[in-house]
Amino acid sequence: MADDDKDQEKPKGSMVTKILLFGVLPLMTAIVLVVGGLFAAGMLPAGGGQAAVAEGHDSADEGDDGHGGADMPAIYIPIDPAFVVNFASEGRARFLQITVEVMTRDPKVVEHVEQHLPVIRNNLMLLFSSQTYDGVSTLDGKETLREEALAVIQQILEEETGDPGVEAVYFTSFVMQ
Repeated sequence: MADDDKDQEKPKGSMVTKILLFGVLPLMTAIVLVVGGLFAAGMLPAGGGQAAVAEGHDSADEGDDGHGGADMPAIYIPIDPAFVVNFASEGRARFLQITVEVMTRDPKVVEHVEQHLPVIRNNLMLLFSSQTYDGVSTLDGKETLREEALAVIQQILEEETGDPGVEAVYFTSFVMQ
């Protein structure tokens, strides 16, 4: 009987406290972390979503003016066939083969690139054939050439259409011999 008194004297937590401590609290913490993570990643709109519409920034309008295109999917346009040029290096003939793709987010730019493809190919051919073996044999040299190719294409599209349109140029194959 003395043992029964000792068991009754031990304070026991109520079932409600245990449920709150081990069930609801971790669940609420997980919900706060998930919602906070989605907000930080930009998946949830700031201000409840109505603020952007009230300010006149409807998301459907952003893609039309070309300034809100960052949320549009990327469109890759191959510049076929691959470029094959030769250039001199220490008295030896060298060859360079480059496969080029351009990236845009505006579907209208696809038509512009296709329409002006002869000029784009010509100017890229001139750019690629003016390179030196030592200049393009390093990673920095390839990156510089990629940036120059982007500038060439953007300049052509700017002159012809008023919009540079292309965001990036990628070399999907680069062979030197």
